[in-house]
Amino acid sequence: MTKRDYSLLGDDARRAVDSGLAAAEWYHTDVPRKTMKALMTRSDQPAIRDTIILFGAMIALAGIGIALWPSWWSAPFWLAYGTLYGSAMDSRWHECSHGTAFKTRWMNDALYQIASFCMMRNATTWRWSHARHHSETYIVGRDPEIAVMRPPAFIKLVLNFVGVFDVAAALPRMVYNAFVGVHPEEKTFIPETEWPKVVRTARIYVAIYAATIGLAAWLGSLLPLMVIGLPRLYGAWHHVMTGLLQHGGLADNVVDHRLNSRTVIMNPISRFIYWNMNYHVEHHMFPMVPYHALPQLHETIKHDLPAANRSIAEAFAEMWPALVRQLRYEDFFIKRVLPDTAKPYREDFHAALAAE
Repeated sequence: MTKRDYSLLGDDARRAVDSGLAAAEWYHTDVPRKTMKALMTRSDQPAIRDTIILFGAMIALAGIGIALWPSWWSAPFWLAYGTLYGSAMDSRWHECSHGTAFKTRWMNDALYQIASFCMMRNATTWRWSHARHHSETYIVGRDPEIAVMRPPAFIKLVLNFVGVFDVAAALPRMVYNAFVGVHPEEKTFIPETEWPKVVRTARIYVAIYAATIGLAAWLGSLLPLMVIGLPRLYGAWHHVMTGLLQHGGLADNVVDHRLNSRTVIMNPISRFIYWNMNYHVEHHMFPMVPYHALPQLHETIKHDLPAANRSIAEAFAEMWPALVRQLRYEDFFIKRVLPDTAKPYREDFHAALAAE
């Protein structure tokens, strides 16, 4: 059984570089150039519409929550507000980090900065972290965003539905960046020219949270923290639920997104919160296709992909037993079944890498 070292400075990181995994060529489904050009066309309109809906709903829900505070009648409104703050902002952070949500660059950047703050993710650090995640998806020792490690830490996975471990990791790193500097692991994927931005961003975040805590203490009320900060905890459940499905239980150390990523057909509300990232194989294979074009991309290339899970519940029913089995057998994974119309896996390449 293989023991994995997920540290970006460990033995698996070195082996990934030595074996060629860190610089391998990834498989992509063949798509006609004209079709791909149309799919990659950016537009402001869908994202402006969705952003108006998102922030309009957040303002309304927070307003009702404040008006009903401290009555328990406010709880449903805070839960809904928190879900948009602690989960919808995750997908906005993600899509805007690619610069594809809007056609206009400053709109992407503005929403990215707001969403990064809400998710307690340093906007500079995570832009580079996510670039590494895409170039070396689920390569052990190289991908800094592996959510489900082997063997799975079930207590951590469950508690993260209320953001406990994410926030427990984010706050110390925020303080470290603000007062010490860039962490050694972060230096493995962030260019040195960007290090001052990491520090500046962390200091801005610390100042905002300090002001919010100060206001709460002055008022003698948790209300300011219900608006800023605490929603990252009580609203995290949806982004954790959907995030686990992205790669959980699937193959690691392969260079074919059909093996290590999962597409799930979801209900319209979850798709709005998740911003179509349920089409996750498609997104990883062609990350420059905007979120609003992912359903069309799915229809274009599904002949070459494993069958999508038909619901969130079905996807969990597939993933969860695999995670349980990985507690005893770390090398177990779900092997995706391709349709007859698909090109086969590059088994020879994977076998050569495994032999390194």
